Amino acid sequence: MAQVPKSVQNLIEAFERLPGIGPKTAQRLTFYLLHAPKEEAEKLANAALEMKDKTLLCSNCFNIGEEDPCTICSDFTRDQSTIMVVENPLDVLALERANYKGLYHVLHGVIAPLENIGPDELRIKELLPRLKSGQVKEIILATNPTMEGEATAMYIQRLLQPLGMKITRIARGLPVGADLEYADETTLSRALEGRKEY
Repeated sequence: MAQVPKSVQNLIEAFERLPGIGPKTAQRLTFYLLHAPKEEAEKLANAALEMKDKTLLCSNCFNIGEEDPCTICSDFTRDQSTIMVVENPLDVLALERANYKGLYHVLHGVIAPLENIGPDELRIKELLPRLKSGQVKEIILATNPTMEGEATAMYIQRLLQPLGMKITRIARGLPVGADLEYADETTLSRALEGRKEY
């Protein structure tokens, strides 16, 4: 295999450390930037540095933002009586596209014993002070339907149950455009359990 310059190899390796980027994609991105105008590489580098300098975690919901509290927490036109508990900031983006108008609480992960991630490594205990005012009437658990996501939702449900507030879990079922024949048994049974009157 031909030797590539050390600076090119360093960038390939840097891209490979990003989630979802394999060796081939890392090489494609690197060689794209190699042949792109210098200004484009500078824009990318500056955007990454600016993001690191200007973003922070909201001290209320732990979503990412450029101010504290974040724009969602400081928007009093949103439904202050509901908090959607999600795994990460990307989930907030997805739920915003679905027009959810309540508040959020971002855990920054899930309980994963095999990776030595317990409840104390997440932002679970920070949820409790938000519930003391009595303004919040419903907690919506929106962790992913994985074993870890389910375990996390169950842990939070048990933690909050003594408070006597409404705790709901997002419905799970078939995605739009999916074929029944390709769905697994768990998805089908949950779709049946979550059915509504037509």
